[in-house]
Amino acid sequence: MAHFIVVGGGQAGASLVAKLRNSGFDGRITLIGAEPVPPYERPPLSKAYLLGEMAQERLYLRPAHFYDDLDITLRLNTEVTELDVGAKTVSLGAEGLAYDKLALCTGSHPRRLPAAIGGDLGNVFTVRTLADVDAMAPQVREGARALIVGGGYIGLEAAAVAAKKGMQVTLVEMGQRILQRVAARETSDHFRALHKSHGVDIREGVGLERLLGDGDVSGARFTDGSEIAVDMAVVGVGIVPATELAEAAGLEIDNGIKTDARGRTSAPDVYAAGDCTSFPYRGTRIRLESVPNAIDQAEVVAQNMMGGDVDYVAKPWFWSDQYDCKLQIAGLNTGYDHVETRHGDDGRTSFWYFHGAQLVAVDAMNDARGYMVAKRLIEAGKTITRDEVHTPDGDLKKLLKR
Repeated sequence: MAHFIVVGGGQAGASLVAKLRNSGFDGRITLIGAEPVPPYERPPLSKAYLLGEMAQERLYLRPAHFYDDLDITLRLNTEVTELDVGAKTVSLGAEGLAYDKLALCTGSHPRRLPAAIGGDLGNVFTVRTLADVDAMAPQVREGARALIVGGGYIGLEAAAVAAKKGMQVTLVEMGQRILQRVAARETSDHFRALHKSHGVDIREGVGLERLLGDGDVSGARFTDGSEIAVDMAVVGVGIVPATELAEAAGLEIDNGIKTDARGRTSAPDVYAAGDCTSFPYRGTRIRLESVPNAIDQAEVVAQNMMGGDVDYVAKPWFWSDQYDCKLQIAGLNTGYDHVETRHGDDGRTSFWYFHGAQLVAVDAMNDARGYMVAKRLIEAGKTITRDEVHTPDGDLKKLLKR
């Protein structure tokens, strides 16, 4: 009986094993996760869960009995210490498991501050795992002082939760503006104004020189010479693909575990999916850090592990929730040269990115209709004129019928 092993108990790993069984695979399936809990949703961790609005069990992607019901062996709190692609085995410490096919869904790690600048002080947190947020939760309390390091979406979401909890929040971004790496100036301006309206002190163009404290963090010194007192710090300066296992096994690495369009790595019978992978996309190679990518890519990989011949065609989309603003993003804005601003009814706003005459992406704030239309146009490879961006809400869907 064939044995398929999936390494990584996150969204991609859970989606892959479910797709295998639901597609009729009747061999052995083993899902190995490093955390002590079943696969769970990560996006609510820093929002509803941290706010106390969601119980831990509601985070789980599937109820605990799901894996038993589908005869999937779930190995939790287990680290894969070695992959031998020649022998087709994985080592779990002293234990070895043989596989017929293997999928690496190892995800990513948050970047941390160096110990030399205070990164190892107490009450300095990253936001990636359930354990991270459980450790942070007691410090998120009204009146406490929070420092957020990093003005990307993770940092801004953490700032929003802290502000909603009544904390005094300072966010520092060493770039010239928040979201500089991922969004247009218009989107940065929108979220800067939103956070300032909730009392967040945003400092752009200023780096963190070091955290201060003896044991626990008690302050921060910035590159402009200023200092503040803090009770906790949240580090949101990006993530890196978890490629250590693959790299040690000799797999090709290229901004993640390098795969072809079918999820195959450079080793026979070894596949990869999710945050840890880079893959072909429209003549280039990209890595996507998103739940939709983890699900869709994992399901394609499951089909190909079963003998399919399916290329993964990414349809990039993302979201972020901050205060009462729901941001929805479709497409990739790489290479844009113009942004058109659309104002819909009831204060809805969206920013439409163009490369020449081609619509390539949209950032939509509480503008579900604009987002839906733009997403469908982008996925179909269609475009609209810059003037048509301003079509009245009631007529916007007509743009899809041209």
